[in-house]
Order: sequence, then structure tokens, then C-alpha cells
Amino acid sequence: MRTGKELILSSRKYTTENRTRSWVETIITLLGIILFLSITFIDSVPMVLRLASSFIASLFYVRIFVVYHDFQHHAILKNSLVAKIIMKAIGIYILAPQNVWKRSHDHHHNHNSKLSANGIGSYPTIAKNCYLKLSKNEQRVYLLNRHPLTVLFGHITLFIYWLNVKSFIQSPKKHLDSLLALCIHFISAICIWYFIGFATFIISWFLPFFIAFAIGSYLFYSQHNFPGAHFSENPDWKYDHAALKSTSFMTMHPILQWLTGNIGYHHVHHLNSRIPFYRLAEAMEGIPELQYATTTTWNPIEMRKCFQLKLWDTENKVMIPLSKLK
Repeated sequence: MRTGKELILSSRKYTTENRTRSWVETIITLLGIILFLSITFIDSVPMVLRLASSFIASLFYVRIFVVYHDFQHHAILKNSLVAKIIMKAIGIYILAPQNVWKRSHDHHHNHNSKLSANGIGSYPTIAKNCYLKLSKNEQRVYLLNRHPLTVLFGHITLFIYWLNVKSFIQSPKKHLDSLLALCIHFISAICIWYFIGFATFIISWFLPFFIAFAIGSYLFYSQHNFPGAHFSENPDWKYDHAALKSTSFMTMHPILQWLTGNIGYHHVHHLNSRIPFYRLAEAMEGIPELQYATTTTWNPIEMRKCFQLKLWDTENKVMIPLSKLK
């Protein structure tokens, strides 16, 4: 079994982009958003269809986020001025402006599965002995950051607050695009509510964002916080080990896999972030070492197990719930 540099080098052949396909995937995703969002604004359409379109639009939001995410990794549409303009606009629309998103997400890739309380680009994870040294208030904040409701309300907690409000307050000049994203988001919401009505606001604006960010937040959480995930102190950390042992492969129906931009192949992405999202499955099939990843699913029982994990047990090298703290 290959490890380290040899394994990473074996993935390079899958980083070659098909520029035409990248554009087709991007355009199809944008058209999907336009189509299904348009249906939610039509009063003559039965409510059940408007709600269904709202849900499908939220899945296309997840997909455009993955497309945007791959562009920021230079996996697709590299050196395209048109793509750069489009992606900047997408980043602002989906509340993930480039300045804060790229910095925090690059940090996540370079520190995936390292024990840390700062949670930059990820959900914080610390060892139980460190947790016991925290004050009661610090313990509450730590647990709040990992609480299921924090993940479920990712629209507010992760995207509105962490990526935009917090970043702008900390560095206003550096994160003017965060302020722009917030202004566009809330002004658009207010205009839809005032001029079109509350029901349309809920169906066309609130639900697509809320559902998309809840799905995205849970995907991100569960793919790094699952039974069997391994965490390390900085001196013992290895990039390839973090991809294979600390990142899951989330299995799901092919249609859902497509709608989520193959983000389920997360361990492949962490091995080499330059692999376009539409080649992740191909890379997994072609690299035997990637076929032994721990899997996660949308099964509610498994979701509960992921949420229960709170701390890293250094002695037993396993994530544990609070119930096993003593």
C-alpha cells in the first residue's frame, strides 16, 4: 500500500481538467437554479410543486457551492477571467465570499484532523484532557460549536455569522466582500418579503438557503467527525493519513451524489484538491488505497452517532461522547 508522497503523486493524473466539461457542469448547475427558483415565484403553480422546486433548488445550491469550491482550489476553469467574475458573484450570493472562504478552507486542508480549539475552516476538536482544563464557560462554547443545532442552522451560524459578520468585524478593509454579501442577502430577502409576500419569501428565499446550508454544514461535519476518525497532535500529523483515516467517503444515491457535486468522495478530494469534482469517482476507482475509506451515510442512526462524538481520547485513539468522559 502506497503512502505519503508516492500516493499523492499517483493521484496527479486525475487532476487534468476537461475545460468544456467544467463549463457545461457550471452552466447546467446555474440553469438548474434559475429553473427551479423561477417555479417557486409562480403563484399559479400548486403549492406542493413550489415546495418541491424549493427543495430541488436547495440541492442545486449545494452543487454550485461545490463548483465554486473547486474553482477556488484551482481544480477547474483556472486562468479564465470570465470564470473568475462569475465565481466571485457566486461566492457573494452563497455567502462564501472569496477572501474569507479561500483562506479558511485552505487552512482546513492543511490542518485537517489536527486537534485544535480555534475551528478555523472546520469544527473545533480537542482532546479530553484539554477539555477538562477549560473553564465551564469555555466548555459550553466548545460544545455549542459542535452542537447539532449549530450544524442544522448553518445558514446563520456558519455562513451569516462566521464567514461574514465575524470576518468583517475582525478586519473590515480585508473583508468588504463579506459586507457586500450580507447586504445583498438581506436586502434581497426584505424586498421579496415586502413586494411579493411572506409565503414567497419562505419558499423562494429562506428555504433554499436554509436547507442547502444545513445539508452542506452536516456534510462537512460528518465527513470529519465520524466513528473511526483519527485526530493527531501537530508533530504526528501526516497529510495523506489525514485524508485516508480522518476523512470519510459518504455513500449516497447517484442522483444525490450528482446534485451534491460528488462531495461524498471527500477523502479523495483531501488527498488531492486539484482533482475536478467530476473525476473524484474515477480517481477512487483507479487508486486502490482510496477504496478502504470509512463510509458515512444519511442514515439517521449514523447521523446521531456522528453528533454524539465530542472529544478525542488520546489514550485509546478514538472519538468519544461526553458520556464516556469520566
